[in-house]
Amino acid sequence: MPQDWKELLKGTFAEELASLPPEPDPEPVAPAFRKQRLIVTIDRRRRAGKQVTLVSGFSGTDEALNSLGRQLKTKLGVGGSVDDGEILLQGDVRDKVVAFLTELGHSAKRGN
Repeated sequence: MPQDWKELLKGTFAEELASLPPEPDPEPVAPAFRKQRLIVTIDRRRRAGKQVTLVSGFSGTDEALNSLGRQLKTKLGVGGSVDDGEILLQGDVRDKVVAFLTELGHSAKRGN
């Protein structure tokens, strides 16, 4: 009589799994987007006269900063990057950035 394949595999890996040491508890992870005080400014220096919107003042992991930068670029439909703890967005989009960050729950202040 043919056996069910699930029954055949049931005990195959049980012994190996039992002999492995238990996995350590994961480290507590800070929330990716805790409420921040962010400053949104415009910069033209070292950019051949092109305007760039800078978002600075973020304190958190690089992964969280990259995620916030990606969200901003997608929402606003602009190019940009994350560099040296700042988010750079192409063009003067300060008002839109402040509105979006406020919508996310951050405290955003528009600079010069």
